[in-house]
Formats: sequence, C-alpha cells, structure tokens
Amino acid sequence: MTLKKREEGSLNKFRIFETTKFLNDLKQDFGGQQKRIKRKLPAYVYPQLKRQPYFGKNIKKLKDYSPATWRYRIGDYRFFYTINNHKKIVFMLTVDNRSNAY
Repeated sequence: MTLKKREEGSLNKFRIFETTKFLNDLKQDFGGQQKRIKRKLPAYVYPQLKRQPYFGKNIKKLKDYSPATWRYRIGDYRFFYTINNHKKIVFMLTVDNRSNAY
C-alpha cells in the first residue's frame, strides 16, 4: 500500500495519510463536482479529521467492519478511513458514491 502524507501543523493531533487507492478514486468526476470535492477536503474535511476523527456532523463509524472503519459524508459521496490512535494517523482508504458504497 502506497501512502501520501498530508502536511499538518504542530497543533493538530492526528496526521492524514492518503492511500494510492484513495488518490486514484479522487480522479473520478464526482457527478461534475470534482472541483467542489477537492476544495472541501483540505478546507473542511482534513482539519476536522486532524482534530477529532471519531465524531462530527458528517462522520459515522461503520458497523461490523474489521478493522474499524469510519466514513465522512460530502453530499452523495462517502470517504472511508481507518484510524491508528496509537500513532495518531488517519488513513484515507477509498471514495465512493453512496449508491455503490455499502
């Protein structure tokens, strides 16, 4: 698994790593909303995940997933991630449309 580290400030608790699968998923059209999605990730999603990846308005822990997996919702799209609490890392795994995601 290839990972890409997102830069973070010293005040942030968690670091963000993007898997190769996640980066490839970001290349999709997102129903014509690719620019909006790519703008929201660094502006809203990553800052929230760095501070508190477990809870939030658009965050939900998925049931019966091993390893434990969460999703962040932006419109009809779901951004799936796992958390290594010991190392304070959020691993962005994949992106999918809600209709295909579950």
